[in-house]
Amino acid sequence: MDAMQEILSRGVHPNAPLEGQEFYELRIDDSNNARRPGFVVSQAHAQWSEIDQQIMWDETESERCPTYENAQTRYEARRRALVEKGFIYSDMDF
Repeated sequence: MDAMQEILSRGVHPNAPLEGQEFYELRIDDSNNARRPGFVVSQAHAQWSEIDQQIMWDETESERCPTYENAQTRYEARRRALVEKGFIYSDMDF
C-alpha cells in the first residue's frame, strides 16, 4: 500500500509567503515493524518562526492501526478536527 500524505494550512491563501503560516501534515504509512504489521497514522505540526526565519516542525503524534481501513478512519477523524480548527487549505485540492 502506498503512503498517503496531506498538508493542511489555515489563515491565509496556501500560495502566500511562508511567513506567519501554520501547517499540519497528516500521513498514513505502512508499519515497518514485522512483528506488528499494520499502518501508522501520523500528525505533525509546523509553523513559521520569526526568530529562526523558517518553518519549524514540532514533535509528531502517531498511532498504529491494524488495518488500512482503520487507519483511514483515524486519518479522517484527525482531518475533520483540524478543519474545525480552521485548517481548510489542502495540498490535495485541485
